[in-house]
Amino acid sequence: MDGTLLLLDVDGVLNPSRRSSPRFRRFDCVAEGEWFRLLLDPRHGAKLTALRRETGATLAWATTWGERANEEIGPRIGLPPLPVIPIDGDPPRPPGVNLKTWHVAEYVRGRPFVWFDDDLGPADLEFLRGHPGVGEFLVVAVDPRDGLGDAHLDAARRWLTARRPQAAW
Repeated sequence: MDGTLLLLDVDGVLNPSRRSSPRFRRFDCVAEGEWFRLLLDPRHGAKLTALRRETGATLAWATTWGERANEEIGPRIGLPPLPVIPIDGDPPRPPGVNLKTWHVAEYVRGRPFVWFDDDLGPADLEFLRGHPGVGEFLVVAVDPRDGLGDAHLDAARRWLTARRPQAAW
């Protein structure tokens, strides 16, 4: 196993801005004294677990929710506690680069990764390509209105499967 990662954002990915399907269920939670409305599809956990199992990649949270993702999101969609990329502080970074991008680049340490996110742009991709600790990656852009869908999971599966060495005959 090469340590490949599947990185998950929450808001806009697992928690879209609108109920795009009747499968999304509404949950309310309070975190650090603030009330949040969540729209979560309970099937996402099984689908992400299947993707992990099929590809051998490790799921991890890449979200400002931090450990709260393990408390509030994972249990509601059927995911076990996952590693969390610490997103704290405000490191210097080029204009237009998302705060999470710097932290992801530091975390991956050359490991290949797929990142499901709704808020990354050209500056983020350029930053990742030029960062010395970043190797192969695929950013799967998710529309924050609809959230994670089967097409996103299929794109990740294709990329991860294409990376695997084929058996010699």
